[in-house]
Amino acid sequence: MSKILITGATGNVASSVVRRLGAQRADVRALVRDPDRAHHIAGDGVEIAVGDFARPESLRAALDGVGVVFLACGNVPDQAEHECAVIDEAARAGVRRIVKLSARGAAIGAPAAYWHWHGLVERHLEESGVPAVVLQPGFLMTNLLAAADQVRHQGMLFAPAAAARIAMVDPADVAAVAAVALTTDGHDGRSYVVTGPEAITYDQVARDLSAATGRQVGYVDIPPEAAVPALVDAGLPPFAAQQVVTVFDALRRGEQSTTTDDVASLTGRAARSFADFARDHAAAFRAEEAASVR
Repeated sequence: MSKILITGATGNVASSVVRRLGAQRADVRALVRDPDRAHHIAGDGVEIAVGDFARPESLRAALDGVGVVFLACGNVPDQAEHECAVIDEAARAGVRRIVKLSARGAAIGAPAAYWHWHGLVERHLEESGVPAVVLQPGFLMTNLLAAADQVRHQGMLFAPAAAARIAMVDPADVAAVAAVALTTDGHDGRSYVVTGPEAITYDQVARDLSAATGRQVGYVDIPPEAAVPALVDAGLPPFAAQQVVTVFDALRRGEQSTTTDDVASLTGRAARSFADFARDHAAAFRAEEAASVR
């Protein structure tokens, strides 16, 4: 099996890919900027490469001897430039496959900046000539962890989601699909839209959290015009707050309301439900007094 480089390896999905491939005893190299943050992802046999997307020499060193790349990067202003730099260096190194972590809705000119950046990278990847697989996961269930403090302290979820039906996906399922695309043939040139098993509303999210935590959790819809200042007050930078609201605008229009069977078709098992996710992460949402008696 070819050596696999995982970029952005401490990220949400990428760290799960590292752990999954490490458990499979694949030949994995994890690219990280801060080695102190790598201890929670690197099991036995996982090689750590310290580097930076903005330092081409570190990318070249990380790509030495690599046959396959999992391309992931955080949503930062230089995301497109960073990912395109990896693609260029991978092409020079003769990498035989890149699996790109993108996003559902990715397109040049998309209303959300993150989706636009992914669209730019997807086009550059296609033009590079490197065989590639694109993964476009929908709304990640782990996004709900940002609301864990609200749920713990107030028993409430707040979001500008209205009654939008959202095909949320567990990042563990995205990682499982990625592992298949990285280690087996027959996927080059394909794009996979990775979703959960059903499209659910925030009311359903609240009900599943209630069942998982053993306490009543409610949902309050926030008007879009009030969401940006509320998010900024909560500590989010203004640009990021506006992007969150833009994404929810798309969700309310139904742009992620359909599901696919890509998880099942690639991994051989059904995608995990939000109820499954809520049970696994119940401790993050459970009030301290409730947790103390369990």
